[in-house]
Amino acid sequence: MANFFPRWTNLLPLKIAVCAGSVAAGVVAAFAYYATPKAQVVGYQPSQPIPFSHSIHVGQLGIDCRYCHSFVDVSGHSNVPTANTCWNCHEHVQRDSPKLEPLHRAMNPSFPGYDGKPIEWVRIHKSPDYVYFNHAAHVNRGISCQSCHGDVHEMEVVYQAESHSMGWCLECHRAPEDHIRPLEEVFNFEYGDADVARYVQDDSITTTRQLGLRLVEKFDVQPKESCATCHH
Repeated sequence: MANFFPRWTNLLPLKIAVCAGSVAAGVVAAFAYYATPKAQVVGYQPSQPIPFSHSIHVGQLGIDCRYCHSFVDVSGHSNVPTANTCWNCHEHVQRDSPKLEPLHRAMNPSFPGYDGKPIEWVRIHKSPDYVYFNHAAHVNRGISCQSCHGDVHEMEVVYQAESHSMGWCLECHRAPEDHIRPLEEVFNFEYGDADVARYVQDDSITTTRQLGLRLVEKFDVQPKESCATCHH
């Protein structure tokens, strides 16, 4: 009696097993890449090659965010400081601190371990590759670093303060008045209700949220909530 099934079906179970295994491996790899502390867990606080203190540089010394993160208001992506940025100050300040050895290796040819290689900062905040976020678009419409990254000026070691999940982003898009502020205050971590009077001559507006409502109208801010907003 002739075979009921074609001969090629003998390999069908093996093909199914290989495909199922590939899908399972892809799911595991995607989970490992996107669902670990490196991607989205609030509180993720990796050690850096140089123990840079934001509480000293920003909180005490008042250095503007844009000195180190110089692309944040002109580019879709922010940047970490180059060794040259750090060396501008530390060629003269705290030069002999052992904490700055990685900087000397990158910038100081007379240093015994000099290799000229960039400082390998550990990335803390990372959106999945399929998410599009434009830093400049938010900063130039009054959204402060503080809204997304927390009270960085008080952090001895920077950590992820917010989830940056889709739901978290939508909360802001649905109520931008809770976060928007005058452009002059975007990099001011001490901005609060006491600053409102400098921008309005209206006694009915006394809180940052009330001023935010006015600014949303002034800037014609119309945050989108469709999938295509972030998933291009």
